[in-house]
Amino acid sequence: MRSIGEMARDSGLGVSALRFYDRAGVLVPAWVDPVSGYRWYEPGQLEEARLLARVRRAGMPLADIRLVLASWSGTDTDLVRKLLTAHLRRLELGLSDARSEFSALRALLDQRENLMTSLRVATVRLTIAAPELAAALDTVRFAASTDPELPMLGGVLFDIEGENLHVVATDRYRLAVARAAVDGHDGGRVQVIVPTPLADAMRALLHGGEPVRLSLDGDRVTLEAGDRQAAGRCLDHDFPDYRRLLPQTGDRRALVEVADFRKALETGPVRSDETGTHDLSVLRVEKDGTVTLCPDGDDGANRDHDRVAVNREFLLDALAAGARDRLVLELTAPTAPIAIRRPDDEGGFSILMPVRLED
Repeated sequence: MRSIGEMARDSGLGVSALRFYDRAGVLVPAWVDPVSGYRWYEPGQLEEARLLARVRRAGMPLADIRLVLASWSGTDTDLVRKLLTAHLRRLELGLSDARSEFSALRALLDQRENLMTSLRVATVRLTIAAPELAAALDTVRFAASTDPELPMLGGVLFDIEGENLHVVATDRYRLAVARAAVDGHDGGRVQVIVPTPLADAMRALLHGGEPVRLSLDGDRVTLEAGDRQAAGRCLDHDFPDYRRLLPQTGDRRALVEVADFRKALETGPVRSDETGTHDLSVLRVEKDGTVTLCPDGDDGANRDHDRVAVNREFLLDALAAGARDRLVLELTAPTAPIAIRRPDDEGGFSILMPVRLED
């Protein structure tokens, strides 16, 4: 007999996926421990699990997956072939439609490029309090992307408008925004993406309490702190419109003591994501405003729609970047981002994308 963990490792299906397909009646374990609820599979079920993993990766609907697995071991394989052919045809038609839509979108992007370029090509001279800029960079640095396929996210956005500098970073799964006051900018909105290594070099200069000078000349940015400076070219990309990604105030807010909450996360229950590579913490804000870490059990009786799953490592990073003894967690729905805000500064916060639970 194979344990659910061994089956997940050998089949390519995550533990949570195996639980989901058990509840859906697609791949039912050979035996379930009546006391612990732990699932065990016969050796022959490994082939079915691997087949299931393949059609699942191909995006086959659940109803068709049921028929494929039910017909796989039979002598008449015509139905399996017909289902695979029909699904492949759907994918081909969907890809053709997607190509047409993407072609139209590229044409719209070409029209917008000139407008977006005007936000980057500017000459700006301004001053910022060193502690404010340091705090802003510390708040967002953890969320900067390292994905070479997304170079536009491989830096920190400096968004200057009026008397405010918004510093922003995102890797798609998390987004962090911080604000600092600036002097000397009377023009319109200007945006530049500072490469992450250059942003780190700037942060290394921000140890004193004196104002520092930030200069933008076209695609070049310079930070001067006394007789030291960090300078370089900005990334020649457009950053996503982060303002459209900002969440509304959540209807469930919890004020957490960061030290206690960190300890609870580090020692509390976790579950694995679909791939089995990340630990998830499942949160629920109770009516009294406290946050509960939900256990990872097989019994669905206590499951509700108030639980939100999040990558535990990302949440710990966000707590550290918040740099406060207390932070506010805001939750709206299991599919909505989690917001982590500073109680004394609404301009400094981060959001984390939730992870879908397959139960």
